[in-house]
Amino acid sequence: MNYTEAELGRIFILRLEHGDKIPDIIEEFAENQGIKGALVFFLGGAEKGSRVVVGPKDGKEAKPVPMLTMLKDVSEALGTGTLFANQEGKLKLHLHSAFGRERDTVTGCTRQGVEVWQIGEAVILELTGSSACRKVDPETGFELLEV
Repeated sequence: MNYTEAELGRIFILRLEHGDKIPDIIEEFAENQGIKGALVFFLGGAEKGSRVVVGPKDGKEAKPVPMLTMLKDVSEALGTGTLFANQEGKLKLHLHSAFGRERDTVTGCTRQGVEVWQIGEAVILELTGSSACRKVDPETGFELLEV
């Protein structure tokens, strides 16, 4: 385990609109606000056809191939994640969410694009004074958090 310390900075409350796309809308907002690191909470609706990363096809591969699924219908959504810059200085949101409709639930990462259905709410807690950033791990190809 590695760690770094951070301090709480600004707090932003976002009302996302129908059709806004996660992670794009949150990364763009954070870039415009000069955020360097953050904790992100999301809740709201997700549009049918949104793409979710639901795991590697085979957990034994050196460079895992992601499995994608599309939401079969409009779903309720709840997620939490972190936001840090990658090696090129571009902010990258790593947000895992659970998407549910009736008794069916899909849980996964939003990095392939989740569209907001009707309304979404996000709270961004800015983290300051930290050296945390995302760097590509040559073994897996993942952009891992480096502290």
